[in-house]
Amino acid sequence: MTVRLLTNIGRLWTGNEVLSNAAILVHNDRIAWVGRAPDLPQSVPGVVDDIVDVDHVENLGGALVTPGLIDAHTHPVYAGNRYAELAIRTGGSTSASITAAGGGVGSTVTVTRGTDPWTLCNGVRERLRDWLLSGTTTVEAKTGYHLTRDGELADVRLLRELEKEPMMPRVHVTFLAAHVVPPEYFGRQREYVEAVGAWCADAAAAGADSVDVYCDEGHFTTEESRWVLASGRNVGLLPRIHAGIYSRRGAVQLAAELGCASADGLHHLSDEDIAIMSRYGVPAVVCPATALQRGHLPPVRQMIKHGVQIALGSDHNPGFCGITSMSLVIAMAVSAFGMSVNDALRAATLGGATVLGAPDRGVLAPGRLADIVQWDADHEGAFAWSFGLKPRRVWRGGTPVQ
Repeated sequence: MTVRLLTNIGRLWTGNEVLSNAAILVHNDRIAWVGRAPDLPQSVPGVVDDIVDVDHVENLGGALVTPGLIDAHTHPVYAGNRYAELAIRTGGSTSASITAAGGGVGSTVTVTRGTDPWTLCNGVRERLRDWLLSGTTTVEAKTGYHLTRDGELADVRLLRELEKEPMMPRVHVTFLAAHVVPPEYFGRQREYVEAVGAWCADAAAAGADSVDVYCDEGHFTTEESRWVLASGRNVGLLPRIHAGIYSRRGAVQLAAELGCASADGLHHLSDEDIAIMSRYGVPAVVCPATALQRGHLPPVRQMIKHGVQIALGSDHNPGFCGITSMSLVIAMAVSAFGMSVNDALRAATLGGATVLGAPDRGVLAPGRLADIVQWDADHEGAFAWSFGLKPRRVWRGGTPVQ
């Protein structure tokens, strides 16, 4: 049993309120007490009989403290890079022309399939460590660059095993075999969709938490997406959907119909789509980096106005974005989407916890996981100023990682 007292917190952004001169009492991996330091009780039943007997006292020097950040949308299991493709795209080439020339997701699939498991694992490990050291204590991580049954299931197991290692964030594993149709299934898209649906039970058994499908032009239709998501939901996977990234194809309506845990991307969204998301409680995951690169920004302020739950994601992937800093994503969301710092920070904590079905995190409150970050600042406004605010210390489950 370990009891840790974090004190001299200048500004504590809990997710529910902001406290000055605050303290947090941690018991093992959970928060036992949080509040203003003058109100710290002398004893906490079942935790410590006398506050002077805690195992560790850490003085945080008047710093800003928040819950650990949550990245709600990433694609970290890949090998190689697509730097040359990015350079061509910035010169005016379209995604369609790049794909036709052998680039795009298919090129990453080829490289990833040809990479030995040890090398692939090391690359993913380094990316996950970068997230944690930048203050992100939970990462939603998708498969989707093997597109074979055995390869996709191996990716699920890889993520689950890495999560157990030291210096790793918590991982929410999403099965995204329905990313694109692999080349060996050319002309047999329906056959591939049925195969992915059949793999969902194996993915759940291997440790996946969610199932995702890319419902968009050049990927999968709404009917194909319905088949995959329903198959996953039937075996206990949370359904989520890439929606409205290139065009509107009814993905938002499908998300409402199936009760998806999130609709992600949403670069092309109508007033009707927003009304549906609000009415049926479909949360949105928006990713400012890729939205800026694609030149279409989701109407985030309008979604907030209509009560749609917002979460933020880096959309880390080999083709568009290498960001592993959610503090940078917060700054970009403020600048690109017009979000307030408070709304963006909430989207990167409580919003992420909501879409991942993880009520044990995202807020600093008694009983919640002690995923905590001390920042190199004394006010949350620093997120908007710094464009990549650095943490001083990170605790995952009450254990310091730096």
